[in-house]
Amino acid sequence: MAHQVETMAYAGAVPWHGLGVPVADSLTPEEMLVAAGLDWTVSKRDIFYLDNQGEFQDTKDFSILVRDSDETVLSPCGRNYVPTQNRQVFEFFDKFVKAGNMTMGTAGSLNNGRQVWGLANIKKGFTLPGGDEVQGHLLISHPHQWGKSLTVMFTPVRVVCNNTLTMALGQAGDRFRMTHVREFDFEVQEEAMRALGMASEQLNKFEQAATLLTKVQYDEKQLNEYISRLFQPKVITEELEELSKVSTEVHRCIHTQPGAELSEGSWWSALNAVTYYVDHKAGRDRNSSLSSAWFGPRAATKRQALNLAMEYAEAA
Repeated sequence: MAHQVETMAYAGAVPWHGLGVPVADSLTPEEMLVAAGLDWTVSKRDIFYLDNQGEFQDTKDFSILVRDSDETVLSPCGRNYVPTQNRQVFEFFDKFVKAGNMTMGTAGSLNNGRQVWGLANIKKGFTLPGGDEVQGHLLISHPHQWGKSLTVMFTPVRVVCNNTLTMALGQAGDRFRMTHVREFDFEVQEEAMRALGMASEQLNKFEQAATLLTKVQYDEKQLNEYISRLFQPKVITEELEELSKVSTEVHRCIHTQPGAELSEGSWWSALNAVTYYVDHKAGRDRNSSLSSAWFGPRAATKRQALNLAMEYAEAA
């Protein structure tokens, strides 16, 4: 089962995906690391092959990344690949927690250890008209895979339904990336901290965007076009009369999503119908849904949904 949740811990309410084991909401990053089953290390090892004479030879150009606790092969990698340990990543979060700027929320492992993540509440947010609350979070994505970068990004969460908008503003400045050709040392961590110092600014920008979306109403034609552009673009280009099951379900979410009454008829409601569908309804497997909603194609769909909603609202 691709991208399945291997281990996970969460503090507070049960996450939207319903997975993981509950822990106290006062855990340090070190304690969360252990509770989430992430206290293991990885190592880069040589690859050998048998030559025509039956002797083992070193490949020289490539290595493999292996989880030391159970010898799971995580990924091939180049010789210049620098492994980053889970503990190093959570020590980075520890600086923010000790300063009182955040608390750990969830952490876990996907796809047999190939994707590790942690989500922390930055203790800042805003409330929209009607009492619709949004909290700011930092999501750290730590892949043990060649060609993928360690990433920390700003992630707003709508409290009423726990919808997530990963890298919601869609700008490169909303995230910090580090390729695995550098050590995750003090210098790199300082770079990351400077980049993430913009989290408050990003939250303010998102508040402005969300406020605009709550103020502008859609009409049915616009709503149909919006959903079709996201999930069924041929309806636009070929004027098909039949809506797909997905488009129909998103339409239904407009009125059935938690907090639907808080911004009924607005582009904020339309956006959250999409994020609610993606986070809570899409796909048959909740395990793979978590990975896709944060790191995969469905995360991209949510970013596109925000950009499109802003396009309609600003044109009104």
